[in-house]
Amino acid sequence: MYWKPVFYVLEETFSCVLVNAAHMKQVPGRKTDVQDGIWIAPLLEHGLLRGSFVPPAPIRELRDLTRHRKVLIQEQTRAANGLHKLLQDAGIKLASVATDILGVSGRAMLEALVQGTTDPGVLADLARGKLRKKLPALRAALAGRFRSHHAFLASQLLAHVDYLDEAITTVSAEIEARLAPFATALAQLDTIHGVATRTAEVLIAELGVDMTRFPSDRPLASWAGLCPGNHESAGKHKSGKTRKGNRWLRMALIEAANGAIRTTESALAARYRRVMRHRGHKKAVVAVAHAILRVAYHVLLDHHPYRDLGLDYYDRRHAQRVTRRAIQTLERQGYRVVLEPAA
Repeated sequence: MYWKPVFYVLEETFSCVLVNAAHMKQVPGRKTDVQDGIWIAPLLEHGLLRGSFVPPAPIRELRDLTRHRKVLIQEQTRAANGLHKLLQDAGIKLASVATDILGVSGRAMLEALVQGTTDPGVLADLARGKLRKKLPALRAALAGRFRSHHAFLASQLLAHVDYLDEAITTVSAEIEARLAPFATALAQLDTIHGVATRTAEVLIAELGVDMTRFPSDRPLASWAGLCPGNHESAGKHKSGKTRKGNRWLRMALIEAANGAIRTTESALAARYRRVMRHRGHKKAVVAVAHAILRVAYHVLLDHHPYRDLGLDYYDRRHAQRVTRRAIQTLERQGYRVVLEPAA
């Protein structure tokens, strides 16, 4: 963080290069700031320094807005969880009956509780829509010990949720206005399975739209911290966990991956099932997030919408391997397999 104000001032006058300190580590010895400066100067002169990715000013401003919105959303989630905890403390099990306690029906019941209404029958009668089919369960769930201090705390939390709703709406409007020049790229990213409009906004804010800054999709995945780790020693491959990268981009891609795996007839869902069998759910989701990032790179680089490769993409790509595994599975079950080509 400390490099930013200096870099932003100097970039208006000079051609600045932001370099990872690990890429130019000096030989151990007597280390001083002067020696570091003497070491860096010839490295830069001979073109041995590789600059880190610093997006242009419009993208940086957009990045600040999307990150602030994410913080507001996280704070809103904490406030909603606080309401859940408060109701549990008062013995009210509204969340076990209503899917969303901050929906129309749940909000009406909370407002009535704050105003001093504690009769379960009166509170349950405030239900709307499909929730009215659960009136007996609602009456049982709303019978508790909701006291005056619970009402005070609930009013504070509801006011905080309302403020955050308004703040998120205002910030989202500002983001939408600043994204107007990138409307085409936004629409193309929105065609990727699992990538909704808000996720596409985060992708543009974190990556920009100029993919020529990265040699290929592989360095981009490494920069984002979503590529498999490479830890080999004495010929043994150890932990392959991903390294630390851009956590804001990672959060958005993990959310997109969790949405993409629900689209069953897609290559991304097939990749999830393929990895999940051997590595488990979490690593499979990260693998899908990695795939989405690489897809986003090519969508932004080639300026075309996403074209799904199909549910059988990996089967077609590894046809012989799939056939061999299927034969081995049947042979383990006691069958003798003879393959004959179809007409």
